[in-house]
Amino acid sequence: MSTTTRPRGAAHLIGPLAAAFLNGVLPVRLRAWDGSETGPENAPRVTVRDRDALRHILARPGELGLSRAYVTGGIEVEGDLTEALRRVWASVREHGTSLPGPRTWARIAHVALVLGVVGPPPPPPAAEARTGGRLHSRQRDAAAISHHYDAGNDLYELLLDETMAYSCALWDEDEPEQSLAGAQRAKLDLVCDKLGLTKGDRLLDVGCGWGSLTLHAARWYGARVAAVTLSERQRDHVHRRAEEEGLDQLVDVRLLHHRDIEPDTFGPGPFDAVAAVEMGEHVGRDTYAPFARQLHDLLAPGGSLLVQQMSRRGAHPGGGPFIERYVAPDMHMRPLGETVGLLEEAGLEVRGVQALREHYVRTARAWSDTLERRFDELVSLAGPQAARMWRLYLAGGALAFEEGRMGVDQILARRPGSDPAEADA
Repeated sequence: MSTTTRPRGAAHLIGPLAAAFLNGVLPVRLRAWDGSETGPENAPRVTVRDRDALRHILARPGELGLSRAYVTGGIEVEGDLTEALRRVWASVREHGTSLPGPRTWARIAHVALVLGVVGPPPPPPAAEARTGGRLHSRQRDAAAISHHYDAGNDLYELLLDETMAYSCALWDEDEPEQSLAGAQRAKLDLVCDKLGLTKGDRLLDVGCGWGSLTLHAARWYGARVAAVTLSERQRDHVHRRAEEEGLDQLVDVRLLHHRDIEPDTFGPGPFDAVAAVEMGEHVGRDTYAPFARQLHDLLAPGGSLLVQQMSRRGAHPGGGPFIERYVAPDMHMRPLGETVGLLEEAGLEVRGVQALREHYVRTARAWSDTLERRFDELVSLAGPQAARMWRLYLAGGALAFEEGRMGVDQILARRPGSDPAEADA
């Protein structure tokens, strides 16, 4: 006669409860701090390293609690983080998720007592954004932008390529060895060519970042560029680069909220072209319609607009709790069709849309490869929490574009009316 001893390790207590949120399916191999393991043998291994990780998750069940546990190092994923996330999302698509009922919550409370997890949750990680004030007020917008983009120019110089472009690149599928810098320059040329820039044209770069488009349009197309950002460090970087490259007579960069731009802010008359490259996501749900009308009014009749913008469907138009707390507070992404509709309602004629979703997969993976290669440098520069936040952000972002949960598109539009160049001719 044989007897079976019921496993008593922490993993065997945690595993069934974790599976309860995933319709009874545990898609990863779970390892606890005491060495116990449960879950499928051939799945990616997720280690719960301490009880504080569970306290984070119990305080905020779901994506936010898991993100806090990962960013603080309480949860570790062995091997490829993207593959682990891919397995979880595949399980969610196949089996769905579920909200535990009263009996399961009673079991959760019992296990928390047994494991010594009961108690106040740890404070949120220092890397988490803390915003206040009225949504999309000038002050709150500036704080939201500063949280991510003022983390330090040296940090972005470590992660990005020499162009300092922090947006989707344009890759040539026939050139597997193409560099990220080459793909970014191809994107910048595409933007300038779509806008039809020629020497002397006035371009407004709304949300200019570290000036990749601003400097490219001035250097190679002879455009006179007005650039605005809410990040002091970005403003200072663009100003310095323009002076170093002898472009300061063509580039005027200012720390300015987009709502404060008037047709005569940078000189008399409207602009020949306007670009907003991955800036519209920060405008907000209810403020995008007036933003679209403003873009229309800033353009001269016949002038062109290029909007490169991410899109998303589903319950989290901001990108989800992790992105909203750690990366882009107050971000709002809408389906592509809604953005096109808002631009048309503003009086703009939409001339073309180009989908770049697959290009963002390769872009995010290029950034992720740099991060992994220089991870120790990033830890020394920004601290372990920020480094782990970036690792999770880039892995999750690449997967979201790969699986079509997020998209990115270039929308080319035109303000109807006479083209000044045609009139002069």
